[in-house]
Amino acid sequence: MPIWTPLHLHTHYSLLDGLSKPSQVAERCSNLGYDACAVTDHGTISGAVSFVRAMKEKNIKPIIGCEFYLCDQDPCVKDKSNRQLSHLVVLAKNLDGWKKLIEATSASNDEEVFYHKPRLDLNTLAEYCDGNLISFSGHIGSQLADIIFADKKSAYGASTYEEAKQYIDTDWLNKTTLLAEKYRDIFGKDNFFLEIQLIDQDQCPAQRITAEALRYISKKTGIPCIATADSHYCSSEDAPDQRVLLCSAMRTTLKKVEQKLNNSEDVGLGGFFCSNKYHIPTEEEIQQINTESEIHNTKIISDMCEDYNILGTPMLPKFSCPDNMSEDEYLRVLCRQGWQDKLVSSGKISEGDDSNLYASKIKEELSVIQEANLSGYFLIVQDIVNHVREQGWLPGPGRGSAAGCLISHLIGITEVDPLEYGLIFERFYNAGRNTGGHISLPDIDIDVPTNKREDVIEYMRQKYGRDNVGQMVTLGRMQGRTSLKEVLRVHDACSYEEMNQITKNIPSEAEISDQLQEMDDPSIIRWALMNTPDQLKDWCRMEDDGSLGGDLGKLFEQAIRLEGTYKSQGKHAAGIVISSDNLSEVCPMVREKRGSEKIAGLEMQDLEAMGHVKFDILGISFLDKIMGVSNQLSTGIIK
Repeated sequence: MPIWTPLHLHTHYSLLDGLSKPSQVAERCSNLGYDACAVTDHGTISGAVSFVRAMKEKNIKPIIGCEFYLCDQDPCVKDKSNRQLSHLVVLAKNLDGWKKLIEATSASNDEEVFYHKPRLDLNTLAEYCDGNLISFSGHIGSQLADIIFADKKSAYGASTYEEAKQYIDTDWLNKTTLLAEKYRDIFGKDNFFLEIQLIDQDQCPAQRITAEALRYISKKTGIPCIATADSHYCSSEDAPDQRVLLCSAMRTTLKKVEQKLNNSEDVGLGGFFCSNKYHIPTEEEIQQINTESEIHNTKIISDMCEDYNILGTPMLPKFSCPDNMSEDEYLRVLCRQGWQDKLVSSGKISEGDDSNLYASKIKEELSVIQEANLSGYFLIVQDIVNHVREQGWLPGPGRGSAAGCLISHLIGITEVDPLEYGLIFERFYNAGRNTGGHISLPDIDIDVPTNKREDVIEYMRQKYGRDNVGQMVTLGRMQGRTSLKEVLRVHDACSYEEMNQITKNIPSEAEISDQLQEMDDPSIIRWALMNTPDQLKDWCRMEDDGSLGGDLGKLFEQAIRLEGTYKSQGKHAAGIVISSDNLSEVCPMVREKRGSEKIAGLEMQDLEAMGHVKFDILGISFLDKIMGVSNQLSTGIIK
């Protein structure tokens, strides 16, 4: 049985700071024999669903947490005096705790408090502490560590234990005791722990001083200590890859960082550039630096956290149907009306004929859709399309696999008769995908004129509630060309002209998507080396054993390792989430990078896994042009 649980860990959802993907973390934990692991990304829980899924695949219990950013003053004070942030790790004990994490992270992104990063102060965070959250703090950069020192910056940058020791505050004992007891009062007697983090004490002597001080506080207050490692990557060998991400975040190069370090200049996150210790350690490594009780207490926390499920079935808002009809009944009524208007009136079928192919098709589709409890989905989509038409705007005729659904055609979502063109319903929706309590969702794109898209979204907000409708986040990845270019830049490997000359030979993901799916370990860069070797031979080549050679072979290898790593956050171009509940209470909401709007802080597939329903509202400029020509014809401008 494992004796230690990793409780302080970052994935690549800690953008350009954490390196590892959840699947890589799960693989590492499985190899080390851990039966539970926590995720504590910086200021976000956007990776929770991916983390849970990855851990479950390895039969490891996932523990969901967040390393919150805390400011000293009221977070509504947004100026330089209140920009300094400390860190605090919070874990959800159970499903109620998970909901509190959602509310707290959503609140940290409110316009009133967001300042460079999502943040709260301790008193505001306390509002979400009802006994279902666990917290620990003590590693350098936390409030408890900061107040031990009179000059924390100098202490953290000290190269020796004696040098760091001279910066200890004369009143550290009283200050630290009071703050530790305040944390305990906020989270509850059994829910707060002192974090002893010594994984990099040789490089950062302040870690040892902090640990000694907090161990003393533990004896004085009875607050137990735990052993942690601030893991930002899986293995020590991954440290150079993480440094590329840090250079990207700081918009610098490794050479410039090294020059500053050699000149004893301050480098943000400098510890990462001097140490390979920010990995997921083995139990043997932890045993060498922490006490038995500190290690054991991580298992106590692990046992306190339930193995709860954050995934769910679709949470559609109830569609208001006329005459007190159910959603199933109203969908059938609309299908009968469409049957008459589109099939009987056009002469495609005879009045009263229910033995034709259309009849068997509509019965089959309605059975599948109603069995999955998705009638409401179709009602919501047709209502949006009808609203567009009622405003005199031009919706798209329907495209993609949705054109294979007869229901969509009959109720006016699409204008294409699927039977007339031999389109297949199963390509649009297949009940076989609904397994293990999971209900897959249809995917119908709603095309609207670009300049009317915001009006359509506003209509949805008015109909289903302003707090229940939101746009969603999309996370940018370091793909083949981007990954290689960034690696070359960070290493100062060549000029910009040569960099562009190299990377122009790397195709986009869309160009080779089918071929990538056939690869055991999909990589755009590796695909290019395998399929167009002559274009890259001056810089890199693939050897017979699959390794890479050439002048830039090592850098190509690093770029391949970084492919797929998240690097940025933006707003999805089309996706809209509609929930039956206030989104801030059931989905972490994050601040849009450019603007004041808060958007759903999970990617599309993760939102749907939790039961949130996504609708694609796409602005199509061609529809604007058609409408413009139509208006000119109707007004006589064009004859």
